[in-house]
Amino acid sequence: MIRVAVVGTGAISDSHIQAYLRFRDRCEIVAVADLQVDKAQAKAARYGLNVPVFKSVRDLINGAEFDLASVCLPPFEHAPASVALLEAGRHVLVEKPMAPSLAECDAMVEASRKSGRLLSVVAQNRFKTAVQRLKRVLDSGIVGRILHAQVDSFWWRGSRYYDLWWRGTWDKEGGGCTINHAVHQIDLFLWMRGMPQQVDAFMANLNHDNSEVEDFSTALLVYSDGGVGQITASLVHHGEEQQIVFQGEHARVGIPWRVCASRQRDNGFPEENSRLAGEIQALHDAVPPLEFEGHDGQVLNMLAAIEGGEQLVIDGVQGRRPIELITAVYQSAHFGAKVEIPLSKSAPFYTREGILKNAHRFHQKTRSVESFSDNRITFGRDYGA
Repeated sequence: MIRVAVVGTGAISDSHIQAYLRFRDRCEIVAVADLQVDKAQAKAARYGLNVPVFKSVRDLINGAEFDLASVCLPPFEHAPASVALLEAGRHVLVEKPMAPSLAECDAMVEASRKSGRLLSVVAQNRFKTAVQRLKRVLDSGIVGRILHAQVDSFWWRGSRYYDLWWRGTWDKEGGGCTINHAVHQIDLFLWMRGMPQQVDAFMANLNHDNSEVEDFSTALLVYSDGGVGQITASLVHHGEEQQIVFQGEHARVGIPWRVCASRQRDNGFPEENSRLAGEIQALHDAVPPLEFEGHDGQVLNMLAAIEGGEQLVIDGVQGRRPIELITAVYQSAHFGAKVEIPLSKSAPFYTREGILKNAHRFHQKTRSVESFSDNRITFGRDYGA
Protein backbone atom coordinates (compact mmCIF):
# COMPACT_ATOMS: atom_id res chain seq x y z
CA MET A 1 0.00 0.00 0.00
CA ILE A 2 1.48 3.32 -1.10
CA ARG A 3 1.18 6.03 1.56
CA VAL A 4 0.35 9.47 0.14
CA ALA A 5 0.63 13.04 1.45
CA VAL A 6 -1.15 15.95 -0.24
CA VAL A 7 0.84 19.19 -0.01
CA GLY A 8 -1.33 22.23 -0.64
CA THR A 9 -5.10 22.05 -0.33
CA GLY A 10 -6.31 24.63 -2.84
CA ALA A 11 -8.82 23.90 -5.58
CA ILE A 12 -6.57 21.68 -7.71
CA SER A 13 -5.91 19.33 -4.76
CA ASP A 14 -9.45 17.99 -5.18
CA SER A 15 -8.44 16.30 -8.45
CA HIS A 16 -5.54 14.57 -6.69
CA ILE A 17 -7.51 13.52 -3.61
CA GLN A 18 -10.38 12.17 -5.69
CA ALA A 19 -7.94 10.16 -7.83
CA TYR A 20 -6.18 8.63 -4.83
CA LEU A 21 -9.53 7.71 -3.27
CA ARG A 22 -10.53 6.06 -6.54
CA PHE A 23 -7.52 3.73 -6.20
CA ARG A 24 -7.79 3.11 -2.48
CA ASP A 25 -6.93 -0.55 -3.04
CA ARG A 26 -3.40 0.58 -3.98
CA CYS A 27 -2.83 3.73 -1.94
CA GLU A 28 -3.91 5.58 1.19
CA ILE A 29 -3.83 9.31 1.99
CA VAL A 30 -2.07 9.56 5.35
CA ALA A 31 -1.39 13.31 5.72
CA VAL A 32 -2.13 16.75 4.31
CA ALA A 33 -0.18 20.00 4.59
CA ASP A 34 -0.98 23.65 4.00
CA LEU A 35 0.17 26.99 5.38
CA GLN A 36 -3.51 27.65 6.13
CA VAL A 37 -4.11 24.81 8.57
CA ASP A 38 -7.84 25.50 8.90
CA LYS A 39 -8.25 25.19 5.13
CA ALA A 40 -6.37 21.88 5.15
CA GLN A 41 -8.50 20.58 8.01
CA ALA A 42 -11.66 21.53 6.15
CA LYS A 43 -10.47 19.79 3.00
CA ALA A 44 -9.59 16.62 4.93
CA ALA A 45 -13.00 16.66 6.63
CA ARG A 46 -14.76 17.12 3.30
CA TYR A 47 -13.32 13.82 2.07
CA GLY A 48 -13.62 11.99 5.37
CA LEU A 49 -9.86 11.86 5.88
CA ASN A 50 -8.93 11.34 9.51
CA VAL A 51 -5.28 12.30 9.00
CA PRO A 52 -2.79 14.68 10.61
CA VAL A 53 -2.48 18.19 9.19
CA PHE A 54 0.89 19.93 8.91
CA LYS A 55 1.69 23.59 8.32
CA SER A 56 4.86 23.17 6.24
CA VAL A 57 6.68 20.68 4.03
CA ARG A 58 9.45 20.40 6.61
CA ASP A 59 6.94 19.62 9.38
CA LEU A 60 5.34 17.03 7.11
CA ILE A 61 8.66 15.34 6.35
CA ASN A 62 9.62 15.24 10.01
CA GLY A 63 6.21 14.23 11.31
CA ALA A 64 4.69 11.72 8.90
CA GLU A 65 5.61 8.44 7.23
CA PHE A 66 4.69 8.48 3.55
CA ASP A 67 6.02 7.30 0.19
CA LEU A 68 4.55 9.79 -2.30
CA ALA A 69 3.63 13.45 -2.15
CA SER A 70 1.31 15.37 -4.45
CA VAL A 71 2.58 18.96 -4.59
CA CYS A 72 -0.41 21.24 -5.22
CA LEU A 73 1.18 24.50 -4.09
CA PRO A 74 1.47 27.81 -5.99
CA PRO A 75 4.14 27.68 -8.75
CA PHE A 76 6.90 29.49 -6.84
CA GLU A 77 6.80 26.77 -4.16
CA HIS A 78 6.99 23.79 -6.56
CA ALA A 79 10.78 23.54 -6.71
CA PRO A 80 11.63 24.09 -3.00
CA ALA A 81 8.95 21.63 -1.87
CA SER A 82 9.76 19.00 -4.50
CA VAL A 83 13.51 19.13 -3.90
CA ALA A 84 13.03 18.83 -0.12
CA LEU A 85 10.67 15.87 -0.55
CA LEU A 86 12.93 14.08 -3.04
CA GLU A 87 15.99 14.60 -0.86
CA ALA A 88 13.98 13.11 2.02
CA GLY A 89 13.43 9.97 -0.04
CA ARG A 90 9.85 10.58 -1.17
CA HIS A 91 8.43 10.27 -4.66
CA VAL A 92 6.82 13.45 -6.01
CA LEU A 93 3.90 14.23 -8.33
CA VAL A 94 3.97 18.01 -8.86
CA GLU A 95 1.29 20.15 -10.45
CA LYS A 96 1.90 22.22 -13.56
CA PRO A 97 3.82 24.34 -14.35
CA MET A 98 6.81 22.32 -13.14
CA ALA A 99 8.49 25.53 -11.88
CA PRO A 100 8.72 29.17 -12.99
CA SER A 101 12.35 28.90 -14.13
CA LEU A 102 14.49 26.36 -15.97
CA ALA A 103 17.10 26.53 -13.21
CA GLU A 104 14.50 25.31 -10.71
CA CYS A 105 13.37 22.56 -13.10
CA ASP A 106 16.96 21.40 -13.42
CA ALA A 107 17.35 21.35 -9.62
CA MET A 108 14.25 19.17 -9.36
CA VAL A 109 15.49 16.76 -12.02
CA GLU A 110 18.88 16.52 -10.31
CA ALA A 111 17.28 15.88 -6.91
CA SER A 112 15.28 13.03 -8.46
CA ARG A 113 18.40 11.57 -10.06
CA LYS A 114 20.45 11.74 -6.87
CA SER A 115 17.75 10.37 -4.60
CA GLY A 116 16.61 7.63 -6.95
CA ARG A 117 13.02 8.70 -6.33
CA LEU A 118 10.45 9.33 -9.03
CA LEU A 119 9.47 12.83 -10.12
CA SER A 120 6.42 13.28 -12.32
CA VAL A 121 4.88 16.54 -13.55
CA VAL A 122 1.13 16.78 -14.02
CA ALA A 123 0.13 16.81 -17.69
CA GLN A 124 -3.29 15.25 -17.30
CA ASN A 125 -4.40 15.98 -20.85
CA ARG A 126 -2.07 13.29 -22.20
CA PHE A 127 -4.38 10.89 -20.41
CA LYS A 128 -7.37 11.70 -22.62
CA THR A 129 -8.76 9.31 -25.22
CA ALA A 130 -9.04 12.03 -27.87
CA VAL A 131 -5.40 12.99 -27.35
CA GLN A 132 -4.18 9.40 -27.52
CA ARG A 133 -6.08 8.89 -30.78
CA LEU A 134 -4.58 11.99 -32.39
CA LYS A 135 -1.09 10.95 -31.27
CA ARG A 136 -1.57 7.53 -32.89
CA VAL A 137 -2.63 9.15 -36.17
CA LEU A 138 0.37 11.52 -36.20
CA ASP A 139 2.83 8.78 -35.27
CA SER A 140 1.62 6.67 -38.18
CA GLY A 141 2.84 9.28 -40.68
CA ILE A 142 -0.37 8.96 -42.69
CA VAL A 143 -0.90 12.74 -42.93
CA GLY A 144 2.61 13.29 -44.33
CA ARG A 145 5.18 15.86 -43.25
CA ILE A 146 3.75 18.45 -40.86
CA LEU A 147 3.80 21.81 -42.63
CA HIS A 148 1.97 23.93 -40.07
CA ALA A 149 0.94 23.23 -36.49
CA GLN A 150 -1.29 25.49 -34.43
CA VAL A 151 -2.19 25.81 -30.76
CA ASP A 152 -5.03 28.08 -29.61
CA SER A 153 -5.07 28.11 -25.80
CA PHE A 154 -7.99 30.48 -25.30
CA TRP A 155 -9.33 31.10 -21.79
CA TRP A 156 -11.33 33.84 -20.10
CA ARG A 157 -10.66 35.19 -16.62
CA GLY A 158 -12.21 38.25 -15.00
CA SER A 159 -10.27 40.98 -13.24
CA ARG A 160 -10.79 39.44 -9.78
CA TYR A 161 -8.88 36.33 -10.87
CA TYR A 162 -5.62 38.17 -10.16
CA ASP A 163 -6.70 39.35 -6.71
CA LEU A 164 -5.47 36.04 -5.24
CA TRP A 165 -2.29 36.88 -3.37
CA TRP A 166 0.20 34.82 -5.42
CA ARG A 167 -1.24 35.38 -8.88
CA GLY A 168 -0.22 38.10 -11.29
CA THR A 169 3.40 38.56 -10.19
CA TRP A 170 6.59 37.41 -11.86
CA ASP A 171 7.99 36.49 -8.46
CA LYS A 172 5.18 34.18 -7.35
CA GLU A 173 3.48 32.98 -10.54
CA GLY A 174 6.44 33.17 -12.91
CA GLY A 175 4.34 34.63 -15.73
CA GLY A 176 0.77 34.78 -16.99
CA CYS A 177 -1.38 32.78 -19.37
CA THR A 178 1.59 31.36 -21.30
CA ILE A 179 3.07 29.44 -18.37
CA ASN A 180 -0.03 28.88 -16.25
CA HIS A 181 -2.73 28.14 -18.82
CA ALA A 182 -1.19 27.30 -22.20
CA VAL A 183 1.32 24.96 -20.53
CA HIS A 184 -1.25 22.16 -20.96
CA GLN A 185 -1.52 22.58 -24.71
CA ILE A 186 2.20 23.32 -25.10
CA ASP A 187 3.02 19.99 -23.45
CA LEU A 188 0.75 18.17 -25.91
CA PHE A 189 2.14 20.16 -28.82
CA LEU A 190 5.74 19.28 -27.97
CA TRP A 191 4.84 15.63 -27.35
CA MET A 192 3.29 15.41 -30.81
CA ARG A 193 5.44 17.80 -32.88
CA GLY A 194 8.74 18.09 -31.02
CA MET A 195 10.81 21.12 -30.02
CA PRO A 196 11.27 23.94 -32.57
CA GLN A 197 14.66 25.43 -33.26
CA GLN A 198 13.58 29.08 -33.24
CA VAL A 199 10.92 31.24 -31.54
CA ASP A 200 9.67 34.74 -32.39
CA ALA A 201 7.08 36.02 -29.89
CA PHE A 202 4.90 38.94 -28.76
CA MET A 203 3.00 39.43 -25.50
CA ALA A 204 0.68 41.99 -23.92
CA ASN A 205 -1.65 42.66 -21.00
CA LEU A 206 -4.97 43.57 -22.61
CA ASN A 207 -7.51 43.57 -19.78
CA HIS A 208 -6.12 42.74 -16.33
CA ASP A 209 -4.99 45.83 -14.43
CA ASN A 210 -4.10 44.04 -11.17
CA SER A 211 -1.40 41.93 -12.79
CA GLU A 212 2.23 42.41 -13.68
CA VAL A 213 2.12 39.55 -16.18
CA GLU A 214 0.73 38.93 -19.66
CA ASP A 215 -2.83 37.93 -20.45
CA PHE A 216 -2.05 37.40 -24.15
CA SER A 217 0.90 36.00 -26.09
CA THR A 218 1.52 34.65 -29.56
CA ALA A 219 4.61 32.95 -30.94
CA LEU A 220 5.83 31.80 -34.35
CA LEU A 221 7.92 28.63 -34.29
CA VAL A 222 10.36 27.41 -36.92
CA TYR A 223 11.35 23.74 -37.21
CA SER A 224 14.52 22.21 -38.59
CA ASP A 225 12.45 20.25 -41.16
CA GLY A 226 11.12 23.49 -42.64
CA GLY A 227 7.71 23.33 -40.95
CA VAL A 228 6.28 26.17 -38.89
CA GLY A 229 4.08 26.43 -35.82
CA GLN A 230 2.00 28.99 -33.96
CA ILE A 231 1.05 29.13 -30.28
CA THR A 232 -1.43 31.70 -28.98
CA ALA A 233 -2.35 31.97 -25.31
CA SER A 234 -5.07 34.23 -23.96
CA LEU A 235 -7.20 35.06 -20.93
CA VAL A 236 -9.51 37.40 -22.88
CA HIS A 237 -11.34 34.93 -25.15
CA HIS A 238 -15.00 34.37 -24.30
CA GLY A 239 -16.06 30.79 -24.90
CA GLU A 240 -12.58 29.45 -24.14
CA GLU A 241 -12.16 27.65 -27.48
CA GLN A 242 -9.06 25.49 -27.35
CA GLN A 243 -7.60 23.50 -30.21
CA ILE A 244 -4.47 21.87 -31.57
CA VAL A 245 -4.34 21.51 -35.35
CA PHE A 246 -1.77 19.80 -37.57
CA GLN A 247 -1.71 20.54 -41.29
CA GLY A 248 0.14 17.71 -43.02
CA GLU A 249 1.07 17.30 -46.68
CA HIS A 250 -1.95 15.07 -47.22
CA ALA A 251 -4.49 15.89 -44.50
CA ARG A 252 -5.50 18.07 -41.60
CA VAL A 253 -6.16 16.56 -38.17
CA GLY A 254 -6.58 18.01 -34.71
CA ILE A 255 -8.39 18.16 -31.41
CA PRO A 256 -11.30 18.62 -31.01
CA TRP A 257 -11.22 15.83 -33.58
CA ARG A 258 -11.68 16.69 -37.20
CA VAL A 259 -10.10 15.17 -40.30
CA CYS A 260 -9.95 16.75 -43.74
CA ALA A 261 -7.93 15.31 -46.63
CA SER A 262 -7.37 17.00 -49.99
CA ARG A 263 -5.80 16.11 -53.32
CA GLN A 264 -5.25 18.38 -56.28
CA ARG A 265 -7.15 18.50 -59.52
CA ASP A 266 -5.35 19.04 -62.81
CA ASN A 267 -5.40 22.80 -62.25
CA GLY A 268 -4.03 22.57 -58.70
CA PHE A 269 -7.31 23.36 -56.98
CA PRO A 270 -8.41 20.98 -54.20
CA GLU A 271 -10.90 18.17 -54.14
CA GLU A 272 -11.79 15.94 -51.23
CA ASN A 273 -9.75 12.77 -50.76
CA SER A 274 -12.45 10.73 -49.07
CA ARG A 275 -10.47 7.48 -49.28
CA LEU A 276 -7.57 8.90 -47.24
CA ALA A 277 -9.92 10.64 -44.82
CA GLY A 278 -11.64 7.30 -44.25
CA GLU A 279 -8.30 5.56 -43.58
CA ILE A 280 -7.34 8.24 -41.07
CA GLN A 281 -10.72 8.01 -39.36
CA ALA A 282 -10.40 4.25 -39.09
CA LEU A 283 -6.92 4.57 -37.59
CA HIS A 284 -8.27 7.12 -35.11
CA ASP A 285 -11.27 4.98 -34.14
CA ALA A 286 -9.15 1.87 -33.63
CA VAL A 287 -7.62 3.31 -30.45
CA PRO A 288 -9.81 2.07 -27.56
CA PRO A 289 -11.14 4.50 -24.94
CA LEU A 290 -8.99 4.92 -21.85
CA GLU A 291 -10.49 3.46 -18.70
CA PHE A 292 -9.15 6.32 -16.57
CA GLU A 293 -8.68 9.83 -17.93
CA GLY A 294 -7.16 13.10 -16.70
CA HIS A 295 -5.71 13.18 -13.20
CA ASP A 296 -7.06 9.68 -12.57
CA GLY A 297 -4.95 8.32 -15.42
CA GLN A 298 -1.81 10.14 -14.34
CA VAL A 299 -2.15 9.16 -10.69
CA LEU A 300 -2.63 5.54 -11.74
CA ASN A 301 0.52 5.74 -13.87
CA MET A 302 2.44 7.20 -10.91
CA LEU A 303 1.28 4.44 -8.58
CA ALA A 304 2.17 1.75 -11.13
CA ALA A 305 5.61 3.29 -11.66
CA ILE A 306 6.31 3.28 -7.92
CA GLU A 307 5.23 -0.37 -7.82
CA GLY A 308 7.60 -1.09 -10.71
CA GLY A 309 4.96 -2.11 -13.23
CA GLU A 310 5.15 0.87 -15.63
CA GLN A 311 7.42 3.65 -16.80
CA LEU A 312 6.43 7.20 -15.96
CA VAL A 313 4.62 8.85 -18.85
CA ILE A 314 5.76 12.34 -17.80
CA ASP A 315 8.99 12.46 -15.78
CA GLY A 316 10.97 15.55 -14.81
CA VAL A 317 12.80 15.74 -18.14
CA GLN A 318 9.48 15.65 -20.01
CA GLY A 319 7.99 18.19 -17.61
CA ARG A 320 10.89 20.58 -18.26
CA ARG A 321 10.30 20.76 -22.02
CA PRO A 322 7.26 23.07 -21.97
CA ILE A 323 9.09 25.39 -19.55
CA GLU A 324 12.01 25.67 -21.98
CA LEU A 325 9.73 26.67 -24.85
CA ILE A 326 7.77 29.09 -22.63
CA THR A 327 11.04 30.61 -21.41
CA ALA A 328 12.05 31.16 -25.03
CA VAL A 329 8.67 32.83 -25.69
CA TYR A 330 9.20 35.19 -22.75
CA GLN A 331 12.76 36.00 -23.77
CA SER A 332 11.78 36.69 -27.37
CA ALA A 333 8.78 38.83 -26.42
CA HIS A 334 10.73 40.89 -23.89
CA PHE A 335 13.78 41.53 -26.05
CA GLY A 336 11.97 41.77 -29.40
CA ALA A 337 14.28 39.25 -31.03
CA LYS A 338 14.20 35.67 -32.29
CA VAL A 339 15.46 33.07 -29.84
CA GLU A 340 17.26 29.83 -30.68
CA ILE A 341 16.54 26.59 -28.82
CA PRO A 342 18.00 24.88 -26.81
CA LEU A 343 18.54 27.64 -24.26
CA SER A 344 21.79 27.82 -22.35
CA LYS A 345 22.22 28.42 -18.63
CA SER A 346 23.35 31.95 -19.50
CA ALA A 347 19.95 32.77 -21.08
CA PRO A 348 18.43 35.93 -19.52
CA PHE A 349 15.34 34.10 -18.22
CA TYR A 350 17.06 30.84 -17.15
CA THR A 351 16.99 31.68 -13.42
CA ARG A 352 14.36 33.23 -11.17
CA GLU A 353 16.75 36.12 -10.61
CA GLY A 354 17.04 36.62 -14.36
CA ILE A 355 13.26 36.64 -14.73
CA LEU A 356 12.84 39.28 -12.02
CA LYS A 357 15.60 41.40 -13.52
CA ASN A 358 14.39 41.29 -17.13
CA ALA A 359 10.61 40.87 -17.00
CA HIS A 360 8.36 43.79 -17.90
CA ARG A 361 5.67 44.70 -15.35
CA PHE A 362 2.52 45.60 -17.25
CA HIS A 363 0.77 46.87 -14.10
CA GLN A 364 1.42 47.12 -10.40
CA LYS A 365 -0.51 44.62 -8.29
CA THR A 366 -2.56 46.66 -5.82
CA ARG A 367 -5.29 44.26 -4.65
CA SER A 368 -4.66 41.02 -2.80
CA VAL A 369 -6.83 38.46 -1.02
CA GLU A 370 -5.70 35.36 0.87
CA SER A 371 -8.37 33.13 -0.65
CA PHE A 372 -11.72 33.19 -2.42
CA SER A 373 -15.01 32.13 -0.84
CA ASP A 374 -15.91 30.56 -4.21
CA ASN A 375 -13.37 27.80 -4.88
CA ARG A 376 -14.93 26.46 -8.07
CA ILE A 377 -12.52 26.24 -11.01
CA THR A 378 -12.91 25.29 -14.66
CA PHE A 379 -10.60 23.33 -16.93
CA GLY A 380 -11.60 24.67 -20.34
CA ARG A 381 -13.08 22.69 -23.21
CA ASP A 382 -13.12 18.90 -23.19
CA TYR A 383 -10.78 17.61 -25.91
CA GLY A 384 -13.39 15.08 -26.92
CA ALA A 385 -15.98 17.75 -27.65
